[in-house]
Amino acid sequence: MFAHDFIRNALLAGTPIALACGSVGYFVVLRSQVFAGDALSHVAFTGALAAAAAGVDVRLGLFVATLGVAAGMGALGRRARPDDVVIGSVFAWILGLGALFLSIFIAGSSGSDGTAAVRVLFGSILGLSAGEAWLAAAIAVAACLALLVLARPLLLSSLDPEVARGLGVPVRALGVAFLLVLGVVAAEATQAVGALLLLGLLAAPGGAARLLTDRPWHGLALSAAIAVGSTWAGLALSYEIESLPASTAIIGVASAAFVLAGARSALAAAAPRPSSIEA
Repeated sequence: MFAHDFIRNALLAGTPIALACGSVGYFVVLRSQVFAGDALSHVAFTGALAAAAAGVDVRLGLFVATLGVAAGMGALGRRARPDDVVIGSVFAWILGLGALFLSIFIAGSSGSDGTAAVRVLFGSILGLSAGEAWLAAAIAVAACLALLVLARPLLLSSLDPEVARGLGVPVRALGVAFLLVLGVVAAEATQAVGALLLLGLLAAPGGAARLLTDRPWHGLALSAAIAVGSTWAGLALSYEIESLPASTAIIGVASAAFVLAGARSALAAAAPRPSSIEA
């Protein structure tokens, strides 16, 4: 499998992207911002279609749209944590724009160009060139480093924003910064797993880690490890089963990890606890 350039490029790009998705996804779950991650995945699709309709690089549309909307949601939300009303309004507006850009793109594209929309929706991790893979890896590593810088105060503000505010932590600025990092990760990961499946790589590893441990730093590392492991296993499955898309396999493995973590948590909760016998 490793003798093929497309597999090596997929691993080169997919490993850092998965690391970023797992790390950011843990905080997404911890901060109850899964809906925001879902919205940004659709923003990525709309931005890519807008760029394709305008005849410019799709990646430009991905990053401009996700970063702009992420900053907007942070500004509209209370303490930079947008509620469901804000996210839902942005979601509806973005979906409307997406439908508009899709119709413009289809009307003005050739048959060969029409594959761009499919690639954005479902990802194209096996179709990355070496240059694209290196660029994706660099952006993902930069997002991971940015998250590490924010991690300690972000953890405090996520668990207890009132205490964080009392200690002088800039809770609102941290919230906006986190949404911007989430936007970068969403834009980059869209190229690998697609806008429709992106939420799975953000939420499933983070959710599994939350079920498996209550220790935040262990949970962060575990979420990243599950995301990377899911990517490697998904690529191997896709290579062995030619009809199985790589993005589907990756999300399938990540979802299976979440289900297994949920089953383990349920069994642990149902297990009888040893009772102490008083002499």
